[in-house]
Parts: sequence; structure tokens; C-alpha cells
Amino acid sequence: MVYLNEDVLFQILEDLNDKKSIYSCLLVNKTWCITAVSILWRNPGQYFMTNNSKKILFNVIFSHLSKESRNLLKKQVIDDLITETSQRPLFNYISFWKYLNFFLIENIITLISQKSIMSTITIRNEILKLFINGNTKFLHLSIPRNFNYQLHYILGVEHCFSEIESLSIYCKISQNILELLARTCKSIKRLRIINNQNVIIDNISGIIKLIEVQEKLNDVSFIDLTRMNKSLHKSLEESLIKHADTIQYLRMDWLPYTRILSYLVNLLSFEIDLPYNKNFGELSKFRSFQIIKNIKGHGVPPDVLANLIESTKIHLSEISIYCVVFNVSGDKRLIQTIYQNCPNLRYLKLSLVFYDNSLISELDNLLINCKFLNELIIDVTDSQLFGWDKLFVMLAKSSSINLFDFKFFSNKIIELDHIKLFLDNWKDRNPMLLKICTSMSLKEKQQLEDLIEPYKAKGIIKNYFIGFDGNISEKLEWI
Repeated sequence: MVYLNEDVLFQILEDLNDKKSIYSCLLVNKTWCITAVSILWRNPGQYFMTNNSKKILFNVIFSHLSKESRNLLKKQVIDDLITETSQRPLFNYISFWKYLNFFLIENIITLISQKSIMSTITIRNEILKLFINGNTKFLHLSIPRNFNYQLHYILGVEHCFSEIESLSIYCKISQNILELLARTCKSIKRLRIINNQNVIIDNISGIIKLIEVQEKLNDVSFIDLTRMNKSLHKSLEESLIKHADTIQYLRMDWLPYTRILSYLVNLLSFEIDLPYNKNFGELSKFRSFQIIKNIKGHGVPPDVLANLIESTKIHLSEISIYCVVFNVSGDKRLIQTIYQNCPNLRYLKLSLVFYDNSLISELDNLLINCKFLNELIIDVTDSQLFGWDKLFVMLAKSSSINLFDFKFFSNKIIELDHIKLFLDNWKDRNPMLLKICTSMSLKEKQQLEDLIEPYKAKGIIKNYFIGFDGNISEKLEWI
């Protein structure tokens, strides 16, 4: 067997990013086993967990505690929730954790501590000391809303958080926590600031300070920060402008009050999610997207999006759009703008409300002009009027050799004859990836599967997924 340096092996397996393959590495030898375990345990919270799996995870955590701590906790929880073993675990699994998710930890604590508030506090304190000390370091940190743990009193917390690269926090957390993060975390690259939609925000001084002290800020998302006055939104924008050279990804849900987009000269991806009936005058004036590659718009009128797309010249490779319009001309102009300005487009999601035959004609022009497009998502609101048969004929006729990944969303069931027409016309082309999500019954879902299966057997479809309304992700990954 060829010997690989541990660091090289770790990098190979991490880049592989294939859990099934990494599991097989556990049985190769000690070096491969340790490397595989360190990757599999980097982020236990990434997996879906039942209550039983959370109890198992708690027992793993419990096994790392000192004898004194274990005895203390056994008095505070129901005994059958703890599986005591005489042997220590083979690995220090806690040392492999790089994603510290306090939502998961609190969820486990709540599940385990069923006796009293005092037992909850005791369990929390012992677990926090296990994770936060002078021997642990995390790269990713998630803090839920109403988080008020006294972390700043825990010995070693600054060492533990000194290399945080990704941070997700809610607005309503303790100012002491924000001050600790601003003092300790200077290398955050990805920052997510979240708020509960029903909560009014009146103080963001701690968040502003946290943003300002960063040295490598690259990816920023503001989520559900709509219940905030203009001055606070403006303060957030001004804090980001100080990182104009490093920010490449930005998501926000309000109209900019400053000319922030003009300052972010290296911006590659811009996502905006807005309530309807807004005044979009300021947004429509921007002409700064010279190198941006990804635009996502939700609730932004098509004419405003068209103006933004025109300002990107030829760089856009991903566009995701959901907008409500009251005439077909808005959708037509938007589609025209895309194929006239985005020859390098590779990913497109279009949400259509109205329909007439001219839209199919414009989509045909888009396929002809955007030869690099490989993934197309069509989301239709009024499916009863939409000409799915005409769309499918056009897709089979005009799709380039690169386009084979299709997702279709609809609030009404798509007729089987229309789908059959699409599949019949796709023969002798690259096998497609097909995802369909409509409002349908179990019987209708089975009928659709019965229609599709023979085409998969013939090699016309490589893989497919059928979901009910709202049950499919536009970024669904194939396995």
C-alpha cells in the first residue's frame, strides 16, 4: 500500500466529500481510521437526528466527561437515558468537532434533563466546560435566538473561538456574547445575521462592532431583518462598505439606503428578498455589477431585475428569479434581457405568473443564445393556463447539448400526456436529470412514476425525483 502523509490523506478525503467512501476508510488501517473519524465528526449536527439518535450522541458526549462530572449528571437525569461503560471512547470525538451548534446542544440538553430547571443548568454547565476550554478550537459557530449563556466567564473561551470562520447568530442575543465575539473572532469569512420576523429590532450596536472588526469578511447574509428602522439598515450597510474589497456574496431583504452596491467592487453574488409594493427607484439606478456572477431576486419587479442584469455585461452564470407581475410584457422583457446579456449563463430559475405564446418564443430564443446553460428551473403559478405542451416541445427542440438538468414546479398537476411528449422527443440526446414537483395525490404520483420508469430503463432519463408541492429543493443534489 502506498503511504500517504496524514495531512495529505485528510485533504484528499475532505475534498472527496463522499460519506459512503469515507466510512469504508475506517477499516483500512489506524491512520486511515483516525483521519476518517476526524472528518465524520467535524459536524455531527449536519445529519437529521431522531430523539433516539440525540440520546446516543449525548451518551458519547457523556463518556468524555470526568468521573466526577458523570456522577453528578447521573443524579440529575433519568438513569435509563445514560449508558455507562467502563471503557473510555477509542477517540476523543469532541476534539474533532469543528462546528459548534448551540441549537443542537440546547436541544439535546432539553431532551435529557427532564427533572427540573436545576438539572438543566447543571447539565448545560458540564457540557459547556467539555466543549469550551483551552484545548478546543472551532471553525464554525451557530448561536440561536434568546441565547444568554455566560460564555465570557468560561475559562478558555477566547482560545476556543479565536479561529471562527463561519458565524450564524440571531439579533436577540446577549450583548455580552456579542462583545465576546467582537473581541475574539477577527477572521470570520461567512456571517449570517438572522431575526424572527415578529421581533422588532432596536439595538444592533454589538452586531455593528462585530462586523467592523472582521479582517476577511467575504459572505454576508441578513435574513428577516425587515422589522428594523431605516437608520439601523443604513448602519449595517455602512459597516459593510468598510469591507468593500473582500465581500463577494451578499444577501439582504431591504432596499439599500446607501450606494453600497457601488462600493462592493468584488461582489460576485447578490440576493435580495423583498416585500411587494416597494419603491424600487434606487435599486434600478445601480450600474455597478461589472463582475457579478449570481443574482437572486424575490419580490423585485422584472423591469428592475432587467436593469440589474444589463449592468453585469457578460459575467452572469446564475440567475434565480421570483417576482409577481401584472402583465406578460414584464416577463418578456426580463427573458429578453437575459439572453441578450448573459451568454455564459449556466443556471436559470424562472418563476412565471402569467402566460401567453410569446413567452415560449422568448424562452426558445434564450435556449438558442445561452449555449452553456445546463440547469433550468421553471416555476409556474397559474399552471391551468400555462402551455406545458408547447414548453416541452420547445425544450426538446432547442436545448443545447449542455442542458440536461430540469426542474419543474407547479401549483397544479402537469398532464401526463405533456410529460410523455417531452420524454418521447428527448430520445437520442444526453440522459436527463428530471425533477417534478406539483400538487398531486399519491395515486397521481404513482401514475407519474409508472410513466417515467420505462424512459429511465431506456436511458432517456438518468435519474428523477417526484415531489409534492413545496417538497423539492431547487438545489437538490443527486446521489
